[in-house]
Amino acid sequence: MIPRLPPTPFLRRDILGGLGSIAMASMLRGEEAWLPPDGLPMIPQRAKRVIWLFMRGGVSHMESFDPKPMLTKYAGKSIGETPYKDVQNPEKLKKVRVVVVNDANGQQRNVIYPLQIGFKRYGQCGVEISDWFPNIGSCADEISFIRSMWTTDDNHGAQVQFHSGRHMLEPRVPTLGAWVTYGLGSMTDNLPSFINMGPRFFDVRDGHYLGPAYDAVNLKVDPKNPLTYAAPEFQIGRQQQEAQFDLIHRLNGLNAEQYPGDKTLAARMKSYQLAYNMQTAVPETMNLDAESAETKKLYGMDDKVAEPFARQLIVARRLAERGVRFIQLQHGDGAAGAWDSHSGLKKNHSSLAQQVDKPISGLLKDLKQRGMLDDTLVVFATEFGRTPGSQGSDGRDHHPYGFSVWMAGGGIKGGTIHGGTDELGFHPVEHPHYVTDVHATILHLLGLDPHRLEIPGRKRLERDFGKVIPQILA
Repeated sequence: MIPRLPPTPFLRRDILGGLGSIAMASMLRGEEAWLPPDGLPMIPQRAKRVIWLFMRGGVSHMESFDPKPMLTKYAGKSIGETPYKDVQNPEKLKKVRVVVVNDANGQQRNVIYPLQIGFKRYGQCGVEISDWFPNIGSCADEISFIRSMWTTDDNHGAQVQFHSGRHMLEPRVPTLGAWVTYGLGSMTDNLPSFINMGPRFFDVRDGHYLGPAYDAVNLKVDPKNPLTYAAPEFQIGRQQQEAQFDLIHRLNGLNAEQYPGDKTLAARMKSYQLAYNMQTAVPETMNLDAESAETKKLYGMDDKVAEPFARQLIVARRLAERGVRFIQLQHGDGAAGAWDSHSGLKKNHSSLAQQVDKPISGLLKDLKQRGMLDDTLVVFATEFGRTPGSQGSDGRDHHPYGFSVWMAGGGIKGGTIHGGTDELGFHPVEHPHYVTDVHATILHLLGLDPHRLEIPGRKRLERDFGKVIPQILA
């Protein structure tokens, strides 16, 4: 006979310590009409996990990882007055997004905006990086810089496009993190496989037709309240909560004996266990008291400006250590994203770079000294670059035609400079890559073939799969 428990004013959600919504989402995994892969790599695996750093708003590639001194040389001139006027060839570009102003003779011209910061070479590879990112520069020989990215959305819906490969106005499809979770599953019973930290506005969902079980779980870097519904709605003792959970587990066990082939029930039991385990695992992971003073300083936690992002990156490393598969960090608040600099680019980018530069270099160095960089893939990305021309007096507009991202660790060939834009930073002139080429490369290093991650009845475009970038692989 199953013992009766004393009456308690709890809701269904509170049986799981307030994590019922996550458990129910995970439960849907077993109710879908298809089965995910078995979680084993399809091809040789170089990386086990991804830390995805996304700068929301559009980082200027020319003032970060693809400096263009010709912008300063020809500042104030129209593009047509330079030796590089062909960048506006209608065959190359249908819409030029540089501001039009009048010259002294009243004629309209597109004005080139000078570089707003200096740059120098870093590492044995000699890559040129702006003076706003000196700490990342100190890690240059661990990084592969891809200077020839392009996309098609010229507004901030490009954030959706970078994560999913599809324009925001097209039907939504799963994001990269969802595909990784679908293809490889979880490495831990105590934490979700896919976690997001930081603001999301355009791309708040991940699983889409894969189902909500493949959405990221959103965490806040707050040890007291890291996860919505992470605590019971009513006061309840640990012993009583354990008794409630044990009762549910036993009842489900009886059903499992009666219906041994019920995959939905098996998924439900597994998700309830995860939800219960997260109550302890999430707060413990977010608590940085055990981190040494040296580690905190390495990430920049002693710097008031860098401290918030430094804290997130230490948490990201702790999540990686504990088996989280895809850790997604989004930097830059606001609907468009803080890196959007239509005016005041110098003030905007210098301040934001100070927030992220040391924490990111700290992450790379910390992963390396712990022996984790070999199987952890770190990606620095943004939705597009900025125009070589000015917007207003001191800004740059959106520029989807050419921009930069970089990758490090997990099978990447460090100290590599791949691709390139023209002398004004307008178009890729060497090895252009659409955003899903980054996806294909990441999946390849994780041991997944995107062409084998297909769902019956769902037709994907060839561009959705992308192409691996072999030149940046170790």
